[in-house]
Amino acid sequence: MSTHLSRPSYAAVLRVPYARRAFTAALAARLSYGTVAPALLLSVSRATGSWPVSGTVLSLFGATTVFLMPLRASLIDRHGPRRALLPMSALYGALLSVLAALTWRPGAPAALVAVSAALAGACAPPLGPAMRALWSELVADPGLLQRAYSLDGVAEELLYVSGPALVGVLAGVAPPAAGILLSAVLNVAGTWAFVAASPAVPGPRPVSGGRRRPAGVRGLPAPVAVAVALGVGLSLSCAELLVMAFATERSHDPALVPWALGALSAGSALGGLANGAVRWRTAARVRLCRFAAALGAVLALAGLAPDLWTLTAVMALAGAFIAPALTTAYLLADETAAPGSRARAGAWVNTGVNAGGSAGSLAAGLLIGRFPLSLCFTLAGAAALVTAAAGVVRPRAAGGLPRSSPRPGETVGEPPAP
Repeated sequence: MSTHLSRPSYAAVLRVPYARRAFTAALAARLSYGTVAPALLLSVSRATGSWPVSGTVLSLFGATTVFLMPLRASLIDRHGPRRALLPMSALYGALLSVLAALTWRPGAPAALVAVSAALAGACAPPLGPAMRALWSELVADPGLLQRAYSLDGVAEELLYVSGPALVGVLAGVAPPAAGILLSAVLNVAGTWAFVAASPAVPGPRPVSGGRRRPAGVRGLPAPVAVAVALGVGLSLSCAELLVMAFATERSHDPALVPWALGALSAGSALGGLANGAVRWRTAARVRLCRFAAALGAVLALAGLAPDLWTLTAVMALAGAFIAPALTTAYLLADETAAPGSRARAGAWVNTGVNAGGSAGSLAAGLLIGRFPLSLCFTLAGAAALVTAAAGVVRPRAAGGLPRSSPRPGETVGEPPAP
C-alpha cells in the first residue's frame, strides 16, 4: 500500500473558516447520544421495576434512531440544516423531556414509556452525517478532508466513552431521569449552536464535463461502504461479548474486562489519528477493504490468546483498524454520493454500522456456549473479512460513469496511484 507521509496538521482543520465553532457545537449535541442510552436504561428500570421492559424500551429507541436515520438525513439534503435540524431537535428534546417526566418516579406505565421512546428516536437529529456533510463543503483539499473526517471519528468515539461516565456522576446526585433531561438539553442547545455557527451551505457543486456521480444501487449510496461498515459493526459487537465470555471461561476477574474493551477504543483512537496524518495514494475503496480485512484477520486470531492480558493487547491492535475503516467508509460515501445527498450517504454508512452491531450481539449470544470460543472469534472476524472480500470486486460502471466527481486537484477518470 503506497503512501505519502505529510506533516500531521489537525490544527489546520480547525483553522478552516466556520470549522471550530461548528465542530464544537456539533460535539456538544452529539454528546447527548452518549448519555441518553445509559440514562434511559437506568431510569426506565427504576421507574418500571423491570429490566426486560427497560431493554425493550432501549431497543425501540435504538431501532427508530438508527433505521430512520437515512430518511431524516434526506430531509437535511433536501431542505438544508437550518430548516430540517432545528424542528427535529425541538421535537426530540420535547419527547425526551416527556420521557424524563414519565420515569422520574416509580410506577411509570410501560406502554407509554415505550411509545415515547420510539417517537423520540424517530426524531433524533442525524448530527454526525450533518457534520460530515458540512466538512465536505468547508474543506476542498482531499488530504485535509481526510484529516477532518479522522478527527471527527475519533472525537465521536471519545464521546461514547465519556457519555456513560457523565451519566454515572449525575446519577450520584439526582434521579436517573435527570440524565435524560441532560441529553435533551445537550442536543437542543448543541444543535441550535451548530446551525448558528455553520455557514449557509451552497447548493450541489457542479461537476466538470457535465458528468454526474453514480447514484448507487437502487438509490443506496456507496453500497460497498455500507456493506463493509455492516461487516465491521457485526465483528465488533461479537468481539465485545466474546471478550466477556473469554474472561469468564478463563476465570479472570470480571473487573478486568473493561480494560480489554478500553484497549479496543484506545487503539481505534490512535489508529484514527494516524490514518488522518497519512496522505494516501490508494483509492478509498481499496483502503476500506484492506482496513476491514486487517480488522477481521486480527479478530479471527484473537481466540488463540493464552490469557486476558494478551487478548487485551490483541484488542488494541484490532482497534487500530476500526476508526480508519469507518472514516474511509464515510469518505467513500461522500465521494460517490450524488450531488445534494451527502448527509444521506453518510447516514447509510452509520445505519450499516449500527445494524451490524445489533446483528452481531444476537449472533454472539447464539454462538457462545455452543462452539469453542476460538471458533467464535474466527467467525466474528470472518464477518469483516467476507464484506472486505466482496468489496474488492468492482462492479462494471454503467454507461462509463467515473467512480466519483473530482475534487479540486483531481482528474476525472484518472486511475489511483499505486
